[in-house]
Formats: sequence, structure tokens, C-alpha cells
Amino acid sequence: MIYNTLGTTGMTVSKLCFGSLTLAPLQGNLSIEEGGKLIAYGMERGINFLDTATLYQNYGAIGKAMEYSKEELIIATKSYDYDKIGAQKNLHKALKELNRDYIDIYLLHEQESIHTIRGHWEAIEYLIKEKEKGTIRALGISTHRVEGVYGACEISELEVIHPIINVKGLGIEDGNREDMEKAISYAKSKGKGIYAMKIFGGGNLSKDTEECFEYALNLKDLDSMAIGMITRDEIDYNINKVLGLKIDESLSNKVKNRNKKLLVEFWCTGCGTCVEKCHQNAMEIIHGKAEVDSEKCLVCGYCGAYCPQFCIKVV
Repeated sequence: MIYNTLGTTGMTVSKLCFGSLTLAPLQGNLSIEEGGKLIAYGMERGINFLDTATLYQNYGAIGKAMEYSKEELIIATKSYDYDKIGAQKNLHKALKELNRDYIDIYLLHEQESIHTIRGHWEAIEYLIKEKEKGTIRALGISTHRVEGVYGACEISELEVIHPIINVKGLGIEDGNREDMEKAISYAKSKGKGIYAMKIFGGGNLSKDTEECFEYALNLKDLDSMAIGMITRDEIDYNINKVLGLKIDESLSNKVKNRNKKLLVEFWCTGCGTCVEKCHQNAMEIIHGKAEVDSEKCLVCGYCGAYCPQFCIKVV
């Protein structure tokens, strides 16, 4: 495995970060034991960095993984809190359910700009105090916006940024790929630790795996990249890609031919853009939300590329 220092945090993280949403109830819905064994397998293979969130509801599986494997695991978690009460509740939830005395990295989820960061300042102040106590090792934000990256650069206490970036620029809400590249480069120059999200565009670019990997691995400002994985084959495949190793054809076929489905996230507003763009007539607005006709859907991901809320994923 390749390891990098995550900005100024002093933490050395694997280039491949285990994106754990895929095994959580919101997506793959693996049991605690199944999820724990899968994460532990990744740990044994050298992945020492994992991304989760309060929303994912998968702390139990992560805790199990740390029982199954004694290898190091650096955990980044996230919450949406505005105030001290919410931040305190979710931090203590993470500590209790992970059975840990500290959280490695605590992020405020989906920050949009310096203005939203300031709007969450009560929560940030509480988290800063917890960092001073040693309950948190590093603070940061996740963001789908270029302005979110620049906003975090204005706050010295925010050491880690988890931005969306991929070869097509899918999911970047206020700019294009080049805009986000510049923002990430600027953040790196300010000493921020950077680990990417959604290098496959939420699964919508999974048919372009080679291009996605080549692009992400050539972004020198990325310390790590979080990739959702739900099978051992996917773990093996992604590790080999990160290391630049030749991949056996049978392994490649297993990963690329895994049965996948289209997932519409709960925040869908039913705008109808996906319905207009689907050439298979597989999308329909029902009760104000997009629904998928699995018998018609080809899981091509084209509709997700047009979703203005980035709520359509291939899982």
C-alpha cells in the first residue's frame, strides 16, 4: 500500500480510503458481522483509513472490524451539526459505538462556503475544545462545492478537507472539474490534508473505471481517496489499481460484472430531470420522488449525470 501524511495532522493514511457507505443500511445493508469482516479484510491488506458518518449508521460494523483485525484504523466521521448540543451528541455517539476514547478525524458534513462554516461555528467551537482535550485528533469538512474548499482554508483549525472530485466533474455544485482542481491545489498549499470523495461520480462513471483511476491517481494534491467497496474482489481490485499492478482478467470481470442497481437518495426533490434524460423510460416521479423501474433500467448512470441534487447513485 502507498501511504501519505494527511496535511499537518501528523497522521499517515493509506492512499486508498475505505468508503463505508456502500455497506451501510442506506445502501448495501450488510450485517454488522459481514461489514466488520469486509473492513477487516481491507485492514489486513493495508488499508488503514476509513470514512464514515453519523448518517451511515454503520459504527457497529466498524467496531467489529477492529475486533477482527488488530491492524491500525484511522477513522474519519462526519455530522451536520450547527450547535454544541448536536455536536456533543454525535461525537459521544461515535465514541461509544466505536468503543474508542478519541475520533481521529471529525468533519462537518457538506459545508458549502465560509458562510455555512460560520453558521456552524457553535458546533466548531465545541469540537475545537474537544480536540484540545484529545477527544478528537483533527477537524475538517466535507464539501461538494469549490467555495467550501476555499472557505475551509480560511479557518486554521480545519486541517482536513474531503472534496468531491472526478474526471467528469460530476456532483460539483458551483463549478467544474478545473475549478475544483485549483481549489484543492490552493488548500494543499495551505497545509490542508485532502482526501477525495466520489472519484467514480457516485457510481455513475463506473463504466469508465480506467479513466477515473488514471485521473485521480495523477492528482498529486490528493493524500487519499475514499472509494466505496462492498466485496473482497473490489478491495483487491482497487488496491491493485492504486499500486499500479497488473489485474488478472478474472478479477477484473468479477468487479465490472457485479450486479448493480440505481439508488435514489432520500433527498430527491422530484424535479423530473432524470425522467427527461432516461432513454429507457425507466424513471418516473411518484409521490414527489424519482422511482426506478428495475425491469427497464440498464444501470447506465446517465440520469445521475444530469441530477442537479446529485441524489442518483449506482451501487
